[in-house]
Amino acid sequence: MASRSLRIGLLPGDGIGREVIPAGRLVLETLSSTLPPLSFTFTTLPAGYSTFLETGTALPPKTVQTLRHECSAALFGAVSSPTKKVAGYSSPIVALRKQLDLYANVRPVKTVSTAPKPIDLVIVRENTEDLYVKEERTYDAPNGEGRVAEAIKRISERASHRIATMAGDIALRRQAIRARTGVQSIHSHPKVTITHKSNVLSQTDGLFRETARSALAPSRFAQLEIEEQIVDSMVYKLFRQPQTYDVIVAPNLYGDILSDGAAALVGSLGVVPSAN
Repeated sequence: MASRSLRIGLLPGDGIGREVIPAGRLVLETLSSTLPPLSFTFTTLPAGYSTFLETGTALPPKTVQTLRHECSAALFGAVSSPTKKVAGYSSPIVALRKQLDLYANVRPVKTVSTAPKPIDLVIVRENTEDLYVKEERTYDAPNGEGRVAEAIKRISERASHRIATMAGDIALRRQAIRARTGVQSIHSHPKVTITHKSNVLSQTDGLFRETARSALAPSRFAQLEIEEQIVDSMVYKLFRQPQTYDVIVAPNLYGDILSDGAAALVGSLGVVPSAN
C-alpha cells in the first residue's frame, strides 16, 4: 500500500480549544503509528478572539491561505466570541466557513456503549446562509421611538438542496454501515428529519422545507423515511426522546442551536466533535 502523508492545520483558538487540539493531535499521531502507510504533519495557525486582540483580526489572511493551499484538513478548537458588539471583530469560524465554502456542519451525537439510554444521531446544519449572512443594520425609528435593528434571513434553493442531499447521503451511509457490520443499533431503518419554522416563516423556511423535500425525492433515497418537525417542538422532542432521531437537517440558526443543545445529551459542548 502506498504511503500517504496529510498536512493538518491546527487552530487552537481560545479557551478549551487550547486543551482539546493538542489532545486531537496526539490521537492522530497515535493513529499514524498503528497505520504505517498513513502519516501526518502539523502546522499551528492563529485564529480567535485572542488573535484579534493581538493583531486586530480574528482570522488572519495567512491562516486562510495556508489552509487553502497547504493543508489537507484542519482541527479547529474553540473561540471566545464577545456577547456585545466589538468594533472590527467578526467570528473567525463563520468567516472560515464562508471563505472555504464549508457549507455543511456535521455533528454526530452518540452515547458510549454503557449509557442507560442510548443516543445515536447526526445533526446536519447548513453553514453559509440564514441569519448568519450577517447583513444587519440599526436605524432610528421613523416615529422617533428609539432605534430599530434588522437582520436579513437568506435561504436559497441551492444551499438548501445540497445540505438536504448531504443529510440523505449520510443517512444511507449510516444504514449501510449498520447492515455491513451487524452491530446492534437503536435504528432499524434510515430516517431524515427536516427541521423548519415554515408555519410562520412561509417564504424562507418554506423554501427550505420545499427544497429539502425535493432533494430527497429521487429514487436513490427511496429507502429513507422522511419526516418534518417544527423547530420549537423539535427542541422539546430532541431532549425528551433523542433515541428516535437518526439524521436531522436544519438551516443554519436552528442547526446551531440544536447541535449545541444535543451536546448536553452526551457530554459537553467542549468535547463533542463536529466537521465542516
